[in-house]
Amino acid sequence: MTPGIPPTLESPHFVGIGGAGMSGIAKILAQRGAAVAGSDARESGAVAALRELGAVVHLGHAAGHLDPAASAVVVSSAIREDNPELAAARARGLPVVHRSDALAAVMDGLRPVAVAGTHGKTTTTSMLAVALRTLGRDPSYAIGGDIDAPGSNAHHGAGDLFVAEADESDRSFHTYAPEVAIVLNVELDHHANYASLEEVYASFETFAARIVPGGTLVVSADHPGARELTRRLGGGVRTVTYGESPDADARVLAVTPRGLTSEVTVRLDGAQLTFGVSVPGRHYAHNAVAALAAGAAAGVPAAGLAPALASFTGVGRRLQTRGTAAGVRVVDTYAHHPTEMTADLQAVRDAADDGPDGGAGRILVVFQPHLYSRTRELGAEMGHALALADASVVLGIYPAREDPLPGVTSDLIIDAARARGADVTAAPDPGAVAGLVAGMAKPGDLVLTMGAGDVTELGPEILSRLEG
Repeated sequence: MTPGIPPTLESPHFVGIGGAGMSGIAKILAQRGAAVAGSDARESGAVAALRELGAVVHLGHAAGHLDPAASAVVVSSAIREDNPELAAARARGLPVVHRSDALAAVMDGLRPVAVAGTHGKTTTTSMLAVALRTLGRDPSYAIGGDIDAPGSNAHHGAGDLFVAEADESDRSFHTYAPEVAIVLNVELDHHANYASLEEVYASFETFAARIVPGGTLVVSADHPGARELTRRLGGGVRTVTYGESPDADARVLAVTPRGLTSEVTVRLDGAQLTFGVSVPGRHYAHNAVAALAAGAAAGVPAAGLAPALASFTGVGRRLQTRGTAAGVRVVDTYAHHPTEMTADLQAVRDAADDGPDGGAGRILVVFQPHLYSRTRELGAEMGHALALADASVVLGIYPAREDPLPGVTSDLIIDAARARGADVTAAPDPGAVAGLVAGMAKPGDLVLTMGAGDVTELGPEILSRLEG
């Protein structure tokens, strides 16, 4: 056994190795010296980064990609049973390890800080990881987004802290045993796995019960779902609250917008601290305060951690500026739930009013719905969120792992938005969207590509059309 590598994961084969969660675990194992291999549907920055670390990555899925020396096959909940590599592993009697179990295994022996919540996990995890790195603590981390460049979503560090994004979508966060856990918010989402909000609460209660004895739960004092979770836990775990509520332990005193950044002032343990946040919006400022409270709970002095949080410069697809052309800014966001959409649209409104050429400051959204099940349940709310924009272009639904559902199309969103008086254009042909949006945009406008699918690829295309 190589030190730091679980025996089962000495020679792992990852199915879908380029995914945000899978690539991070693969990267950490490769950095520890494991013989990592896997497959993915296409080339990507994450795949290239893994190859640079010595991983063998095949394109496409085939039984022959599974090396005879593989010690296990790692899968996520998105991998179907008929995947040829998974089927070959089962035929050979190889261990099949879920992504969450692999992450729990690589965290073993370290001090885990697990970041959970319906929204904001990636940003908060990234903020804390970057701040700890700035302080020289060299944490290990696994994040659902890139904090510096493609492939930078994970790192095997020399420090004793491991900061990890904890995914509730398939209840996989029940696998972890954190020393510090963050719960940012609790809402109903992932409708294919949760039938009701009660099931979501029960799932988060199970997660909180996994905190090690003597550990700490950092939880929002403002979000109704988080407050309800705290009430249900009934003092069974040491709890630190954060937010603008007067009873918050880490109390947000002020959030000052500064274009596409902001400044937050917080009182924690009797001390008042002010620091910058590189992304706009109150929700991102609250994420930073959650990271501050979690770091302090892990023993990192808040007075040093607060200014270190200002070194966070953003994470891929979280209000990430893609460029400016012809006086039009193009920004990309992963927001795909109505709450996230609303928060990000409100956050960029001030930035649009402060356009680079002093123009009209309109917000133009290119939105791609994610999952048929989410659109069926929340399509109307998505449409209501789009009514906050000056104009929107709505693509077809990105299916990800789901099959189509009868009667579920983007029209559910478009109709709801138009009922609110919104200016919405349907885009049945994705290839025509970049030209359409470039023709709509004027100097001073802000174009926001929004959604969890491949809509992110449109940003550079729109900029190219604007430059032409």
